[in-house]
Amino acid sequence: MKRIVETIGFLVFIQGAGGLLYEWTGWFRFWTLVRHVDFLSDRTLFVNIVLIVAGAAVMIAADSIKT
Repeated sequence: MKRIVETIGFLVFIQGAGGLLYEWTGWFRFWTLVRHVDFLSDRTLFVNIVLIVAGAAVMIAADSIKT
């Protein structure tokens, strides 16, 4: 269970980082899912930062899971 939570946190973190790279450089166009959601299209920078923070928090919180 701990490994699954860490993997989910890592994927969320990567989505945020890929979204920021796409916003700043235009790379990683296929990795970013936020830009495909219509109601988030004008807040992509903020949402990507939130995804990075949330992914890091989930990975840190995974350490508290007892196996």
